[in-house]
Amino acid sequence: VVMSERVVSTDLDSDPLFGRPLFASLDAETAKALRDEMTEQEFERGEVIFAEGDPGDRLYLVLDGRVTLGQRSMDGREALIAVLGEGDMFGELSLFDPGPRASTATAITSVRVASMSRARLRPWLSGHPAVSEALLQALAERLRTANRALADLVFVDVPGRVAKVLVRLADRFGDKEGDAYVVHHELTQEDLARLVGASRETVNKALADFATRQWIRLESRGVVLLDIERLKKRGQQVDL
Repeated sequence: VVMSERVVSTDLDSDPLFGRPLFASLDAETAKALRDEMTEQEFERGEVIFAEGDPGDRLYLVLDGRVTLGQRSMDGREALIAVLGEGDMFGELSLFDPGPRASTATAITSVRVASMSRARLRPWLSGHPAVSEALLQALAERLRTANRALADLVFVDVPGRVAKVLVRLADRFGDKEGDAYVVHHELTQEDLARLVGASRETVNKALADFATRQWIRLESRGVVLLDIERLKKRGQQVDL
């Protein structure tokens, strides 16, 4: 259930989207005009923003909170593709291929998003090549991420994949405190397992091992990375 939907006139200097890829190459006046075309919506934790198979005709950007993108297999198993936060874009594929959604977007905290329909954005794509380029760059990055994840499933063992996921979460959401990184990722243990692509039991075993080695300290819906260099090296080891 959507709590609210409204058009908001924004001050880009205080807007979390200012400087993000969709706006970075636009002058201030053009960027504000594009931003003012967007509507804002709020979702409660656990709400589905859109579901896999829904008609896709809208681009979303996260203003505040965390969103996961996931897919479900024919036998009901679920995989998480990405965890998104402030400034991240999703649903952009629908602007070029307005078919059914390929994933489900779920709010894992209270979330505020800005969105824009395909019909409203199409004139911007033809009139402002920089906007088209930013969207294509976002799609390219999503493809690179998918390729890396596929390679990891083939070549990297589960503990290595857990280490890689923790480092990625720290890069995106971590706050550096001394030599440590405090990461409030808001994921459950089951979510982490789906993000890694392994069973919860195997992932928990890897996390417990990392904690015993004092590479990490586990917290509720979060983790403290005490030795990120060790985790990076563990993520580079291949499964032979």
